[in-house]
Amino acid sequence: MKSVQEPVNSKVSPPAVSGGGINLLDFDRKGLEAFFVEIGEKPFRATQLLKWIYQEDVVDFDLMTNLSKSLRAYLHEHCIIAAPEIVVEQIATDGTRKWVLQTGCGNRVETVFIPEEGRGTLCVSSQVGCALACSFCSTAQQGFNRNLTTAEIIGQVYVAQKRLGAEKRITNVVMMGMGEPLLNFDNVIAAMNLMMDDFVYGLSKRRVTISTSGVVPAMYRLTEVCDVSLAVSLHAVTDELRDQLVPINKKYPLKELMAACRDNAKIAPRRKITFEYVMLDGVNDSMLDAKGLIKLLKTVPSKLNLIPFNPFPNSPYRCSSAATIERFRVLLNDAGIVTTVRRTRGDDIDAACGQLVGKVQDKSRRHLKIHSAGSDRAA
Repeated sequence: MKSVQEPVNSKVSPPAVSGGGINLLDFDRKGLEAFFVEIGEKPFRATQLLKWIYQEDVVDFDLMTNLSKSLRAYLHEHCIIAAPEIVVEQIATDGTRKWVLQTGCGNRVETVFIPEEGRGTLCVSSQVGCALACSFCSTAQQGFNRNLTTAEIIGQVYVAQKRLGAEKRITNVVMMGMGEPLLNFDNVIAAMNLMMDDFVYGLSKRRVTISTSGVVPAMYRLTEVCDVSLAVSLHAVTDELRDQLVPINKKYPLKELMAACRDNAKIAPRRKITFEYVMLDGVNDSMLDAKGLIKLLKTVPSKLNLIPFNPFPNSPYRCSSAATIERFRVLLNDAGIVTTVRRTRGDDIDAACGQLVGKVQDKSRRHLKIHSAGSDRAA
């Protein structure tokens, strides 16, 4: 079976509305309650609206029959319900789906659905491009344009579920798509609140995961305001190497990162932080690295995902061999750290971890710097 790429009927998205307006997908429950109070309505209107949009799949204000005619008229005049438009869908040989979403101003982001037995995981983007510059990540090489709005984040879940239909439910959401979620804190938190809201998608906090490369101040803030699962992109056990692979480590080194992880783990009994570790041949995959990882993770209730490196054009890295990854895994498991090897999904449509690129009007000029550096090496 070959992967499939096809244009998508945009009717799966809420209808585009000319002239702009307040996008009601930008509000979580508290935001909607405040909005309705501001216009002289009761806070319970927020629950009614959430149910219409997310549970009844109604985006025409005229059909929201438990709202007064005057309120419906106000919403028609001042508000819209608009999610990103799916412009391309790709289906991998393993059933993984990737959607390319138009977000305006020539920018596109990517969202991936991973079907598994008894669950369906949606990988959601938080930024157009990425403000960080992790050297092993294809997304990071595209540069950065802007943060996604709350509507553009929750809208990925909205359009994906509509496209999948009732027979394929989204049971888990991971904020592991394009971008660093904690650098778009407020919009990401509002979107995750919607994911967990009983009148929206009703996902358990254990089934919503936010991934970070280590924005330490925002990690402490997250612990205070939102009890979701946390995943940390680690990838190295020394500051020297992590400075190269994950440059934000220069600002928030491992000692500070692990302290923030320990703080987050205190939220609930038996809570574990998921650490992600990409396996790079000859870079971070020695048995010495494995022993360093054991020492580092012993200080935090943790579980570990080993991620086979997914190649992209002009990357200087190669994936560790299967034998090396297995030796690494066994050593960690034997030391009492639950360690799994992430199965590569959707790599034939560039939907695997680290491969999402979308279409980014780069404001950071990073792509020009990378091209210039490559030309210098060639010379």
